[in-house]
Amino acid sequence: MKKIINNPADVVPEMVNGMVRLYPQYIEKIDGTEVMVRSDKESMQGKVGIVSGGGSGHEPSHAGFVGKGMLSAAVAGQVFTSPTPDQIYEAIKAVDSGKGVFLVIKNYSGDVMNFDMAKDMAEMDDIEVKSIIVNDDIAVEDSLYTQGRRGVAGTVLMHKILGAAADQGASLDEIEELAKKVLPNLKTIGVALSAATVPEVGKPGFELAEDEIEYGVGIHSEPGYRREKIKPSKELVAELIEKLDEELHLDKDKKYAVLINGMGATPLMEQYVFGNDVLDALEAKGVKPVFTKAGNYMTSIEMAGISLTIFELAEDKWLEYLNYPVETIAW
Repeated sequence: MKKIINNPADVVPEMVNGMVRLYPQYIEKIDGTEVMVRSDKESMQGKVGIVSGGGSGHEPSHAGFVGKGMLSAAVAGQVFTSPTPDQIYEAIKAVDSGKGVFLVIKNYSGDVMNFDMAKDMAEMDDIEVKSIIVNDDIAVEDSLYTQGRRGVAGTVLMHKILGAAADQGASLDEIEELAKKVLPNLKTIGVALSAATVPEVGKPGFELAEDEIEYGVGIHSEPGYRREKIKPSKELVAELIEKLDEELHLDKDKKYAVLINGMGATPLMEQYVFGNDVLDALEAKGVKPVFTKAGNYMTSIEMAGISLTIFELAEDKWLEYLNYPVETIAW
């Protein structure tokens, strides 16, 4: 294992300290926690707080999306491990301005349990809290750490939509209704070329042969649905588009957003080649996305791989929310 770290046990607190010191214009840390909140507290007053988080190793998720127009706070757990309820509770308290707090939770058993516990703790303090569990990964129905589908890169688009709505003054009930409408229209699938190495473990989460890929691998190295020899980008895209089409029933008369997400070690060069092929494949179906984005948004440490999210924009307002200006590290 070769990594630019000090003691593997100190990776998360040192990473958090580095983020807040490098980007004080966006985020600050709550003392004694690994919670990062917006630096511009004044602009959060009178608005619903939006909180997300999860295990570290997915950077820039989630703290990279904390800032004006997006998340109010993010909670960093240990690598690939849910943050504890008390840390999530501190985040909720920090961003509550009397209008309530909304939690965006990825569908992993630990996250669901711990965020729910924090929600209960906050409600005992008379803070109204609502939530959504994001399960955009269509690759497998049940996997390690989940009941049902996993929450992956589509979660970032949920952050973007809800953050814009909150910044424009939407109520807690309105944000909950919006989240419930967005969720079934948000679908993601990925492919891995190599595994991630958790620093304290010191070896990859799984092994792939030099010429092998795996479709549907999760962001914590959970198993996918098929391994085979590596193929050209166009053929990888054809597989992923076919799976997404089965879910979304792609229609030339509907509007779509596309997010191409690198898993940590995939160069932008390759992401752009992949993106070119995605747009060609969609064009062949008569679909021209109205919003597109590529880059590293929900990674898996240094996994080589890529995911494709297609989001059906069932309401015109959603496109406005995607284009709404933000001030964050990573959007």
